Amino acid sequence: MNVPARIKDLMIVNMGPQHPSMHGVLRLIVTLDGEDVVDCEPILGYLHRGMEKIAENRTIIQYLPYVTRWDYLATMFTEAITVNGPEQLGNIQVPKRASYIRVIMLELSRIASHLLWLGPFMADIGAQTPFFYIFRERELIYDLFEAATGMRMMHNYFRIGGVAADLPYGWIDKCFDFCNYFLTRVIEYQKLITRNPIFLERVEGVGVVGREEVLTWGLSGPMLRASGIQWDLRKVDNYECYDEFDWEVQWQKEGDSLARYLVRIGEMMESIKIIQQALEGIPGGPYENLEIRSFDREKEPEWNDFEYRFIGKKSSPTFELPKQELYVRVEAPKGELGIFLIGDHNGFPWRWKIRPPGFINLQILPQLVKRMKLADIMTILGSIDIIMGEVDR
Repeated sequence: MNVPARIKDLMIVNMGPQHPSMHGVLRLIVTLDGEDVVDCEPILGYLHRGMEKIAENRTIIQYLPYVTRWDYLATMFTEAITVNGPEQLGNIQVPKRASYIRVIMLELSRIASHLLWLGPFMADIGAQTPFFYIFRERELIYDLFEAATGMRMMHNYFRIGGVAADLPYGWIDKCFDFCNYFLTRVIEYQKLITRNPIFLERVEGVGVVGREEVLTWGLSGPMLRASGIQWDLRKVDNYECYDEFDWEVQWQKEGDSLARYLVRIGEMMESIKIIQQALEGIPGGPYENLEIRSFDREKEPEWNDFEYRFIGKKSSPTFELPKQELYVRVEAPKGELGIFLIGDHNGFPWRWKIRPPGFINLQILPQLVKRMKLADIMTILGSIDIIMGEVDR
């Protein structure tokens, strides 16, 4: 730590890894001079599970249930990035209906993630009421997920070339009802929070990140857009079918905790606009490209060779990754979620490198909290929005 040895009256405090405001098992070694933060050292790795090495010893279909354990509050995005890589490597076409269903699920997942950021963030800075309100709306989103995928959190819904199942009867009407209801709830949040003088006192001018700093540190997502840069991968890369919808990139120029709050509130409203347009324009047709559901075309194995395809009772289709390398990314709720993938004419990836947005965004925390008050650590850390499952992987 960068603390001068001559200072004798400093106090070193451990925050976490069991602290309720750490949003997971994050440990901060904080050096204090009274209430002022002199230094802060994040300690990571308490939730490391070797996700990259697991990926290199599984087929894509076998690995899909694991990926929902990275960012377990925005699971659709981890599934999307897992299938997008092999689809681009193998030049696999996704049916239009499947692409629309994916967009709807991704935007619902974005809203659910932002809601579960908003509640604990407000609780961290002393407002308990929004914490109870957000679960009311989040449960409705999880009801929609459960109806479509069978699971509330760990969906295992995306597949190479499409999705696992079509939307059930009546689901689109239910989703329309949720969109209309949720718009009124967001207005309620804004009335309750946005102009609250106590809230503004805690977040305005706290944790300011300048435009140049954001680019230097490689930050992404709401952290980037709150500092005056209009960069959203849904507009930049036009993946899935986002270019067919009318929506705006949400951004602010102040770069403080309040700006990051406003960006996320605005993103929830824009997500509703995208979902409504997708529901109105969803085409018919297949929900999966069935051409890729074929086994590897290999020579007949020896009678006693070990066959990975026949481990389970129901043999799953395996997809051979071409000998190429690729970086693929999506705009997750917390920022740019990317995967660097190397294929090797095998069912298993040769290399699977994850670029988690939370890990990159967390780098700037020690710089932001220096010379701030102890209580501001909660505000700044909360505004960054991290999930330790994807930070530690």
